[in-house]
Amino acid sequence: MNKPILYSLQHCPYAMRARMGLLMAKQQVMLRAITMKNKPEEMLKISPKGTVPVLVLTDETLSNTVVIDESLDIMVWALQQNDPEDLLHKDNPEDLLEMLELVKRNDKEFKPQLEIYKKSKRFRTGTEVEERQKCEVFIAELEQRLSRRNLEEKCFVGNKQGLIDYALIPFVRQFSRVNKAWFKQAPYPLLREWIQQQMQTRLYAKAMEKYPLWLDEYEECLFGDD
Repeated sequence: MNKPILYSLQHCPYAMRARMGLLMAKQQVMLRAITMKNKPEEMLKISPKGTVPVLVLTDETLSNTVVIDESLDIMVWALQQNDPEDLLHKDNPEDLLEMLELVKRNDKEFKPQLEIYKKSKRFRTGTEVEERQKCEVFIAELEQRLSRRNLEEKCFVGNKQGLIDYALIPFVRQFSRVNKAWFKQAPYPLLREWIQQQMQTRLYAKAMEKYPLWLDEYEECLFGDD
């Protein structure tokens, strides 16, 4: 079977999410690294919105192509193929629904506010504290979820790690880096410890490996464990 093609951008949080999902599912893909300033025509033809990640699935005959261009959908697809860590919590469907809803809130509510917070810090608009506090509504909830008792391991939904714990890593990482000095003493010790641990894992290191730009040499790179 032809390996899927993944169009990806190294530091895009959505692309990071997709790469971590593929790694956890041990799904190998041919990675095409891009920049947003020079998007491949091949990618734009199959996904006109022009954002990453984009996963392209093609059968052996090359006659049937499926395009998945949402990061969460890529994670779910990968884990449906192989889920050795049971990140979809197959015996607890209510957990999966809760995880998907939390990802939706992250993407639709927290991420847009995070962008406003980042801009307020970068451009010194004088509204950094106000914009950060709006982000903290979601951040405080994550801290509370980690503080629940009787957990087998620190996680956001259920009593063990799941899809949500990997789906949120890139976004909590971004939040923690806007004002590092503030975050180091912020009232979120569990979340701070959690993101520090996640960023020190082999998974994170592999997900963040840098690849040559595909348009430079038109050379695809094998990504993922088998």
